[in-house]
Amino acid sequence: MEIKSSSMNEYPLMELEQGIPLFYPFISPDAKNSINSSLETRWIGQGPKVDYFEKAFKDKLTNNKELIATGSGTDALHLAYILSDVGPGDEVITPVFTCTATNLPILYQGAKPVFADIDPLTLNIDPNDVEHRITSKTKAIVAVDYGGIPADYEKLSLIAKKYNLKLISDAAQSIGLKYQNKFTSDIADFVIFSFQAIKTITTADGGMLVMKDNKFLEKAKRIRWFGIDRAEKQKGTWENDIYELGYKYQMTDIGASLGLTGLKHLSSLKAQRKKLLNIYSNGIKNKKIKVIDYPAKDGTDVCPWICTLIVNDDRITLMKMLRNNGVESAQVHYRNDRYSVFGSKQNDLPKMDYIEDKYLVIPLHHKVTENDALKICKLINSY
Repeated sequence: MEIKSSSMNEYPLMELEQGIPLFYPFISPDAKNSINSSLETRWIGQGPKVDYFEKAFKDKLTNNKELIATGSGTDALHLAYILSDVGPGDEVITPVFTCTATNLPILYQGAKPVFADIDPLTLNIDPNDVEHRITSKTKAIVAVDYGGIPADYEKLSLIAKKYNLKLISDAAQSIGLKYQNKFTSDIADFVIFSFQAIKTITTADGGMLVMKDNKFLEKAKRIRWFGIDRAEKQKGTWENDIYELGYKYQMTDIGASLGLTGLKHLSSLKAQRKKLLNIYSNGIKNKKIKVIDYPAKDGTDVCPWICTLIVNDDRITLMKMLRNNGVESAQVHYRNDRYSVFGSKQNDLPKMDYIEDKYLVIPLHHKVTENDALKICKLINSY
């Protein structure tokens, strides 16, 4: 694995009593009661709480689209690739700058990730770079809302329609996002969400797959549970054939208990994160440093997950200075083409090359106060 700036990894994770950690999981005050209510029943695996969570999510965050809860966001992505008929020999055009969870499931299917360059203003996939990478082998396009900032779905959806490709939205970082007054599940064929420990709301680990076309629902349910039609099995039918490959990708009621309680706080968590990002955007005046932000637009409502800086100087020195003053920062994601599992580094990603050694993520979560954010601004301005 070829990864630069290994010195960024020399520090252990920061605890809250040591300063301002980069991430901190949100656990609702009523989460324990919700979990205990499941522990007192026989349903601790996939049971009624998962159904309740799916319904609550559907009502709050989709325009009545069908969905299924999964054991992780990666599980949901794998299901999206399966349902998009991605298979051996196919190509999927996907962001180079994202969590590896976006792209590893493409390899599960025997397909090839074709990495597209970034838009330097948002760090999302560049639609203009996507189109010229399309070949006869291309099956799908993947968009990631990096840091909670929406990808350019307007352009990407037009490209997907033009070439008859599936559009998959990896919304692991953007729960609560609306784009041009629409949920992304009204635009993309499949949208996945992540409830991993440090996401805006958590199920300890978990995911959600939302489908634009409800014809995929029953197949998605079967694949989530070993390929078994659980509805038929629960009728008491003794003989149940398995005629397609399935996996163990379900959410548990324990996880759903966390998700249900967290979902109630999404609006306030979202408002706080937007306020913090606004403080950073307006408060960081250092001319060597740019905050990745999304300008207010009619009909678009973001839920920031992380705050990324572009540092036109030595970011390692900045990271160490922040650490010495009780503020954790890090890279978070690496460009995926640097991992050996994806093959060799691509040589035609000039915008990714430019920012590769310049980006740094600073704290943005519910434990960060306004005074904390102002302190961080002051430190960065002094750099």
